[in-house]
Amino acid sequence: MTKVAESKIIVGLEIGTHKVVAVVGEVLPDGVINVIGSGVSPSKGVQGGSVVDLDAAVSSIQRAIEEAESISECKIMGVTLALSGAHITAFNESGTVPLSGEVKAEDLDNAIHIARSIKLPDGLETLHIIPQEYKVDRLPATKNPLGLSGMRLQAQAHLITCHNDWLRNLKNAVERSKLKIDQIIFSGLASSYSVLTEDEKELGVCLIDIGSGTMDVLVYTDGALRYSKVIPFGGYNITDYIANMLTTSRNDAENIKVQYGSAISPPTHFPEKKIEVAGLGGRAPRTFSKEQLSKITSQCYQDLLGIIANELTQLRTDLYQKGIKQELIAGIVLTGGGSQIEDIVECAKSVFGLQVRVGYPLNITGLTDYVNKPQYATVLGLLQYSHYNEDSDTTPQIPGEGFVEWLKKAVKKTVKFTKDKF
Repeated sequence: MTKVAESKIIVGLEIGTHKVVAVVGEVLPDGVINVIGSGVSPSKGVQGGSVVDLDAAVSSIQRAIEEAESISECKIMGVTLALSGAHITAFNESGTVPLSGEVKAEDLDNAIHIARSIKLPDGLETLHIIPQEYKVDRLPATKNPLGLSGMRLQAQAHLITCHNDWLRNLKNAVERSKLKIDQIIFSGLASSYSVLTEDEKELGVCLIDIGSGTMDVLVYTDGALRYSKVIPFGGYNITDYIANMLTTSRNDAENIKVQYGSAISPPTHFPEKKIEVAGLGGRAPRTFSKEQLSKITSQCYQDLLGIIANELTQLRTDLYQKGIKQELIAGIVLTGGGSQIEDIVECAKSVFGLQVRVGYPLNITGLTDYVNKPQYATVLGLLQYSHYNEDSDTTPQIPGEGFVEWLKKAVKKTVKFTKDKF
C-alpha cells in the first residue's frame, strides 16, 4: 500500500441486493473522474436496500473493499455511501423570508432552512434538500435571485428523506467494516450525476435506475429535481417470476434471464433459439424457445415500467396545476443492471411514448473497461456528487399467476415486514 485514499481521491461504496461495489477515483481539475481501482463482491444480508443480516453484509463489504485496495494500491479509510430502499420519501416544500432590500446569500440560506423545517413523519430524517427555484415578490421564478430587490423571498426545494432505522443499520455495517462514512447519498441522485446531462435536465427527463431489488425514479424539468421515488421492485422480482413459471431454481432463472431474456416479444434476435431449463429435484430438463421465454420477460418489463408510467401521468397533472413545466422533452433514460436486457429501449418506447436511451456513466477515464456500464452508474455517480457537493449533504402454458398478481403479493410481504419492524 503506497497511498492513502484521501484528498482528491474519493471512494464510492454501493451496497446493493445483488452485489457490493467499491470504486476508487481521483478527481481531475476538469471534474473528470480518473478510476484507479474497483472491487465487487456478491451481496449477502441485504434486501431492497435494507440490511437484514449484519454479519453477512459486513463480510460482503470487506471483500469489495479489499479488492479495490489491491487494485488501486490505496488504503481506504473513508467512503461516500449510496442509500436506497422503499423507505426513501420525497417532498416538495417552500420557505418564505422577509427581505430588507436586496436578496443576499443569507436570505437564500434562511428560506431553504424554513423549507426543510417541516415536521416529518415519525422515524424519517432529511437526507438531502435540493433548491429548485426562488421567487421575489411577483417576479418570475429564477435560479439565482441574488441582488434582486423586493419585500419577500420564497424558496422552492425538493426534500429527500430516509427512515433512520434503515440508515442506522446500513451505517453499522459500514462502520463495522472499519470504514469512516464521509457522505451518504440517495442512490438515484448519485446515478443522475453519472448519466444525465444538464441539457436533459433543462428540457425535462425521467431517469429510471433498475436495480436488483428496487427501481429509483427521478424527474427533472427546467433544470430542477421535481420528483424522486423508490419503487420496491426490480430485477430479482423478474427472476423469481421466471423461476416460478419455468419451475426451475433461482440461480438458473437468473442466468436464463440475463442470457436469453428480452423486453419485447418476439425478441429482435434469434427468437427460435432453444433454451434448456434444468428441472428441480432431479426432474428431467425441458426445452423452450427464446420467443417463448420472451413472452414471460417482456410482460414483466412492461408491468414494471407501467407502474412508473402511471406515476408520471399523475406527476404531469400535479406539475401542470402548479404552473410548472411538465413535458419530458428529453424522454426517458434507463440505467442500472436491469437496463441491460435485450430490447429494453423498444419496450420503454412503447410504454412511455417518448424517446429512450440507456444511460452509461459520463466523464470517467482510467480503468473504465470494467466499470463503464449502466450497472455502475450509481457508484460512479457517488464520486461525481462528492466532487460537486463537497460541503453538502404466449407464454409457455405453465400454471401460474400473472406478474402483476405476483407483485401484489410482494407488496403485501413488504407491508407486513415494515409493520413488523417499525
